[in-house]
Amino acid sequence: MNMKRSSVVRSLLLVFALTLLAGCSVSRPDPPSTAPLSAGNINLIFLVSPDLAYQAPGDVNPDTGNLTNQGLQRSLLMATYLRQEVLGLENVTGIYTLEPMSHLQTAHNYPDMAALWFVQQFALLNQITLTGSGGPGPPLITGNSYPLNASYGSGPLPGGVATPLVSCPGCQGLAFNDTASNNVQLATGIVAANVPGFYVFSAPWETISALLTNINRVGGYNLNLPAAYMGPNYVYAISIAPSGGAASLVTYNSNLTPASSYPALPAPVPTTSCTAQTFFSITRTAGTNGNITPPGINTNETVYMIRHAEAHPVSDWDDGNFVGAGQWRAMALPAAMQGKISPNVVYSIDPAQVYPGALAVRGNFNFSYVRPSLTVEPYAIANNLPYYLVSGIELFDLNSPKATSDFFFTGGTFSNKTVLLAWEHDHFPPIVDKLLASYQGTGQTAPAWPLNDYDTIWTVTLDAQGNVTVSNGLCEGIDSASLPVTPPQF
Repeated sequence: MNMKRSSVVRSLLLVFALTLLAGCSVSRPDPPSTAPLSAGNINLIFLVSPDLAYQAPGDVNPDTGNLTNQGLQRSLLMATYLRQEVLGLENVTGIYTLEPMSHLQTAHNYPDMAALWFVQQFALLNQITLTGSGGPGPPLITGNSYPLNASYGSGPLPGGVATPLVSCPGCQGLAFNDTASNNVQLATGIVAANVPGFYVFSAPWETISALLTNINRVGGYNLNLPAAYMGPNYVYAISIAPSGGAASLVTYNSNLTPASSYPALPAPVPTTSCTAQTFFSITRTAGTNGNITPPGINTNETVYMIRHAEAHPVSDWDDGNFVGAGQWRAMALPAAMQGKISPNVVYSIDPAQVYPGALAVRGNFNFSYVRPSLTVEPYAIANNLPYYLVSGIELFDLNSPKATSDFFFTGGTFSNKTVLLAWEHDHFPPIVDKLLASYQGTGQTAPAWPLNDYDTIWTVTLDAQGNVTVSNGLCEGIDSASLPVTPPQF
């Protein structure tokens, strides 16, 4: 009897002890997260973008080398993590990202656009104050946006890249293989300038690993750097006290688990009808009005021309990127264009090109012209489309309109293709006019593109005989005036 009673007591005590342990397990607080970086230090922050060689499974499309829906989701979530947990809601000081043409992937030589987009949402969660028109002098206007530096540094250019018209040391990006040591010079130059703040670098692991190693060597910091790729959820920071102070390596793990579906916007996008431009349809048919078939003209080709997303809170305000409202448009493009167009390839201007501030922006600086490429990136991702950059034509060269017309409409490369093309809006009329002029006849020329119109689509069609039709009857159907000023939150 006593033995049975003892056994029961022991069993009850055991159950009680296990219950306490289980309770402790549930109620024990999580380990403290890594604290945000100090705004008083010079913080070099390294964001590892996925590429075909180093990625979380499913972040990069093996056929196109571009992000998948899952990779896109990760980038959006990472933006909030960076802003809150790494910067502690402080504003960023500089963003430097991969020059896409310096890293061509797959046998088709697709440019690496992942690094640029991987930091884009983060850029829009920050703000920058620039001059803009209006009033007696250029006022200071704050926009929900931040420049992305992606332009070429000194030394040899990637193959097929036109020589830049403007040198832009202030908007230099990162070369995938730093053969000219531009990357390390950029980073060590930031340290030497001794300006505290948050400097973010977005590039694949191959580039980030080499940059970390070189900064550590040049600075003599003796930091214990990561020995291998740990995944896209990790963020590394070298935090340096001003005036040659001590440096430390800080590692963050965002623990992100992104969905594999295309991201859902937090609210519906306001819609509109195609009323931003007066309708036109222009034709050039061989044998009528003196028109002839131009030598080498393509056949059975369609090009849909769209403008970059919203970029100017006021006229003349510009940082090369689009602003928060533009992110709503860019993210909404896949749904907005469904049933309207069916391209089989996407093109835009090389984001490493420099938009010279002196051309249109009073008191502002030169910047990397990233916004056309970023506008169509979500559409290419959602539809698993090949995505190329036009890098051999300088946008602001005087011969750019004819060179662009020849590139897309002659030579046969785009015969039997349907292309989605994102460009600078006021360059579309001269490009179309060069195409129309090649028929040598008479007829209507292209009208101007209205300054505040971000929605219209121009359609250029070459038929089986090479006759051309240009019209503007399509639009994205997104109401620019009703888009939120701040970017969508994910």
